[in-house]
Amino acid sequence: MHNVPFDKLEIGMEAARTRTLLAEDLFVFANSSGNVNPMHLPDEDGDGDGKPEAVAPGMWVASLISAVLGCDLPGPGTLYHSQTLRFLRQANAGDTLTVTVRLTAKGPDRLVNFDTWIENAAGERVLEGEAQVYAPEKALSFAPEDLPGLTLQRHVHFDRLLAMAEPLAPIPTAVVAPEKADALAGAILAAEHTLITPILIGHAERIAEAAAEEGIDLTPYRIVDVRDHRLAAQEAVRMVLAHEAAAVMKGHLHTDILLGEVVKREGGLRKGGRRLSHVFVMDVPGLDHLLMVTDAAINISPDLKTKADIVQNAIDLALSLGIEEPRVGVLSAVETINPAIPSTLDAAALSKMAERGQITGGLVDGPLAMDNAINLAAAATKGIRSLVAGRANILVAPNMESGNMLAKELTFLAHAEAGGVVVGAKCPIILTSRSDDDKARLASCAVAALHADFLARAGA
Repeated sequence: MHNVPFDKLEIGMEAARTRTLLAEDLFVFANSSGNVNPMHLPDEDGDGDGKPEAVAPGMWVASLISAVLGCDLPGPGTLYHSQTLRFLRQANAGDTLTVTVRLTAKGPDRLVNFDTWIENAAGERVLEGEAQVYAPEKALSFAPEDLPGLTLQRHVHFDRLLAMAEPLAPIPTAVVAPEKADALAGAILAAEHTLITPILIGHAERIAEAAAEEGIDLTPYRIVDVRDHRLAAQEAVRMVLAHEAAAVMKGHLHTDILLGEVVKREGGLRKGGRRLSHVFVMDVPGLDHLLMVTDAAINISPDLKTKADIVQNAIDLALSLGIEEPRVGVLSAVETINPAIPSTLDAAALSKMAERGQITGGLVDGPLAMDNAINLAAAATKGIRSLVAGRANILVAPNMESGNMLAKELTFLAHAEAGGVVVGAKCPIILTSRSDDDKARLASCAVAALHADFLARAGA
């Protein structure tokens, strides 16, 4: 950027900039200004008319004038003295605005006057006024390359999943041992969003106590009084086999008790000999697609056959979430095959299995290190050319330890939201954590609803 110092300014000089108002701009302004008036938030109905307004705050629109004055004319070194504003019409998210300033007078002490106005794409004035600024004394140049960027902690991908699940009928879900407030509240929240119809299986008195603690009315819900966790898990499995339930949800019991009943060879929910696996479905701020991480909760040190099932389970889940061509990056520490690192051999074998149709429905490539699995520039630097490298939306970890660490790092360092389900069984199994917030609990239920619908349509 270059400025125009005071002695070079001439009456009639003009400068203009064009800016499209994005929904993200409204969130940034709300956070920086503290103005959280719902009229200015993209997802809120601020006046009760049934639809979001996403009206640009007047001061956000006015701030566009300062960008022209501070960056273009007079440019770097300029400081405000005063600004008058007349708001003529609203601007909304999606509008493209053109800001123009015209120099009208020069005064003492480098004080200069500008006419200022902003027009929408139709040429209609949104705002007009006059600015007085102190022009810079000396010629200056400025390169803002080091300006820090911003990543909004929005979870738009989970919003999309909830919207996809909304038209579906709520799935009857056997909720096992919802005997603590957090476990019960998650199931009821999903019911209120018409994602599931919960069947509460567990100690009836403890469920009632949890409901009282949360102020929940249990009248609309079926309660099956089973006072032993293993028997409650058995009842949930029975309900699925009897088509009374289409999903299972973990409440306040140990995961191994629940899954122990699910994986029983006789009377369990195994499907065609396939191994069960856990998938974290993650909404990572700044990433333009859902990210899935597997297996981070069930298979501790999977062999090649188990990894093939893990990959296939994740692909099937991705298809049910509307991902048309899942791209699976099989992770290791390096992207080259090294016999001293067994996970690189497994990754190469899985890639070849997909190539030969032993794994279907998606693209599989590996071994890939984390950087070149998700970043195109990193993949290009290493000379890796594939349809997966740099574009993976499913990450397969070498073992449960690394998968769990990866998912937790994304959650607690990258501020991702994570929903979790177990797949590969005759129905989805919803695993939630006490640390999950409402969005994560709803997302897990939405994922389960979409996958149950996928399985039903596939006749699985």
